[in-house]
Amino acid sequence: MFLPCTLYIVLYTATLAKTAPIPLEMVDMSYVFDNTTLHWPTQRKFELFVLENGTQEEGYWLQIEEYFSGVHVGTHMDAPCHFAKGRWSVDQIPISHLIAPAAVVDITKKAEEDRDALVQVEDFENWEIVTGQSLDGTIVLIRSGWGKRWNDREAFTGTTGNDTTKLHFPGISEEAAQWLVDNRNVYGVGSETLSLDNGPSQELMAHRIILDKNVFGLENVANVDMLPIYGATLYVLPMKIGNGSGAPARIIATFPKILHGKDGKSVTERTLREIIIFNK
Repeated sequence: MFLPCTLYIVLYTATLAKTAPIPLEMVDMSYVFDNTTLHWPTQRKFELFVLENGTQEEGYWLQIEEYFSGVHVGTHMDAPCHFAKGRWSVDQIPISHLIAPAAVVDITKKAEEDRDALVQVEDFENWEIVTGQSLDGTIVLIRSGWGKRWNDREAFTGTTGNDTTKLHFPGISEEAAQWLVDNRNVYGVGSETLSLDNGPSQELMAHRIILDKNVFGLENVANVDMLPIYGATLYVLPMKIGNGSGAPARIIATFPKILHGKDGKSVTERTLREIIIFNK
């Protein structure tokens, strides 16, 4: 008899929980903010200036910096008001929406074949079939493999310059964005790339559709490839900028470590993979 993968994991972890606390894997999903941080071409880049870094005349150590930056730079949140008049700003988003299960929708193979690939409705539906879960109450993360390109600006953005008409990276189709907000109640949608929309998009329909429903966006999310497709909890911690359309964010994910096999894979990860293969 087939059990949905999440039920299998819950039963397995419940058995272990009777004997000992379950240790957690912790994943940092934010890139460092420094003078090399990638950004949307029209935003002011992150610039850090050291004001003091040494022993003062009075004998004590002092290190202090100041920075200048656009808010939509590096790993950051797009507040709903970024593309939807009257919707939540960063400081208005309920904190209950900032901690939620992560639903990792994997389009890596599609993105390898087409750097402008789009998430389609069937990608969301397949995630629910494989996991046996609903996307309701989750923060959806799109895994495209783009994080591996982070240290190569041209590979990451698709261009050597700042012309926004020459960007190339995966995103979410208009149809998938509309299906998601019409049929599911998600708190946020995140991407490894510069944008929720794909690079060539000029109308930015994914932004306009998703944010209009008070669903926040996350962009330039790091280490998405380190998460299981289901089972992780996401903690999204944006700078609380008053009336802000966006903010730099520290994002952390946790999931049960359980046990590790000889292959170095956790039971959670290996079980998910085996069930996915079984389902195909």
